[in-house]
Amino acid sequence: MTDDTPLSPGILVIDDNVDHLELVRRTLTARGYRVFLAADAESGLQLAIEQQPDLFVIDLGLPDVDGQTLIGHLKRMAAFADTPIIACTAWPEETARSMVEMYGCDGYISKPIRTADFANRIAAHLRR
Repeated sequence: MTDDTPLSPGILVIDDNVDHLELVRRTLTARGYRVFLAADAESGLQLAIEQQPDLFVIDLGLPDVDGQTLIGHLKRMAAFADTPIIACTAWPEETARSMVEMYGCDGYISKPIRTADFANRIAAHLRR
């Protein structure tokens, strides 16, 4: 007997702040999403290859690789060319908006996140 139930959407969150990772994990798993967490770009890329997420949430200020480099690398990978990438940053809104546009992200969410709004915005990006 096989289970043909489709998997819930998978979201890979790459952020070096462990408290933020935990808050995002709790917020998204409560909505039924599969959540994969990485604290740096290198482990995030590895998880991306292993898990093939439906959406990325990426902190633009990672310790090992800057956001632009990581996002550019993901966009060049055929498997993720159409996967939405949402920047999650504490940068001022005007700076975040211009960086997201420059980096080719599909949107951004400001930190600190508001959990209900965060989950709704993630859901909206997954529907696109």
